[in-house]
Amino acid sequence: MSGQRLAKPNKSLLWLALAFSLPASCWIHSLCAQTTPPVPTPIEERFHTLEQSLNFTDQQVRKNLDDVLWFRLLEDIARVDRIRYAGPAGAKPANPNPQGPKNSLFIPAYTFLPKKFHWGKLPLLVLVHGEVHGDFNTRDWAHVVRELVEQGYAVIAPDYRGSTGYGRDYFEMIDYGGLEVEDVFLAREWMVQNVASIDSKRVGILGWSHGGMITLLNIFQHSRSFQAAYTGMPVSDLELRVKYRGKPFQDLLAAPFHIGKTFAQDPDEYRRRSPVTYAAKLEIPLLVHGVSNDVDVKLMEIEKLAEALKNAGKSFESKIYTNAPGGHCFNLMDTSEAKDSRREVYRFLARYLRPPSPPK
Repeated sequence: MSGQRLAKPNKSLLWLALAFSLPASCWIHSLCAQTTPPVPTPIEERFHTLEQSLNFTDQQVRKNLDDVLWFRLLEDIARVDRIRYAGPAGAKPANPNPQGPKNSLFIPAYTFLPKKFHWGKLPLLVLVHGEVHGDFNTRDWAHVVRELVEQGYAVIAPDYRGSTGYGRDYFEMIDYGGLEVEDVFLAREWMVQNVASIDSKRVGILGWSHGGMITLLNIFQHSRSFQAAYTGMPVSDLELRVKYRGKPFQDLLAAPFHIGKTFAQDPDEYRRRSPVTYAAKLEIPLLVHGVSNDVDVKLMEIEKLAEALKNAGKSFESKIYTNAPGGHCFNLMDTSEAKDSRREVYRFLARYLRPPSPPK
């Protein structure tokens, strides 16, 4: 799913600010070089660094403003809170002076407890946001959380490592298909251990796209901790994905603060981070959705996942939509098709998690 789309800083103002910090000789050099092709210079490197810094600051400001909206939009039906818990120690970058024995990383998360259903135990849903470097924001998720809370679910939504809105260091702590999976699992653990009204035997997990990949890896690696799962248009096979997404996606995953190597350099590492590798470990009810006009996660990935599950003798439910309006994000929208699809998801989850007010 799409994360925050941030407006770029005003480059004219940035250049002006940098110009006043430079010696006069730099101005003279610039005037004299107008007839020669531009080449990278220290000033351009300084501009790029400053631009990046301002973008991360902009993300943090927007995140803080969006946090206020969460409380305003859901306060009529939910007790909203923003908590932090300790995730696994960061794999990279290495910290030469760790604070504490394991150098844990603090993971922020949002919790929503329904106000209406204040008796007995409540089912829990772990809601995993999508997109590489996405975040849990009101624009994409407020309507989904409202629909879930109205059914009587408690919800926790973590901003796992690599999410935007927490500065450069947290952004670059991303561990694609690795420790981010454990970050999400520990959200489940935090709720079960800290909220007395949660029924630990009625816990589900759901996510779309990259969040769908993390959902699959969670139920394959922690099958006894969940009772049902939904995954919409999930990233499923990195070997296949890097081939059809092309060089930009290959470069993204090969960046030093992502996987750090290309598929050709370390195919086993890419397979280790791919849900299809673990299809034989499915032990709980699973619903998978795909859509024919998806240009992000193409149907070939969904089909590869389905094939792996069938070859492993696993039972699951799936549905492929044809040319649904919105493509990759179709059932997160406000169209009638999207609402019908989400009702199908909610009916599936309700069969196993038994919320107080299931969809009719």
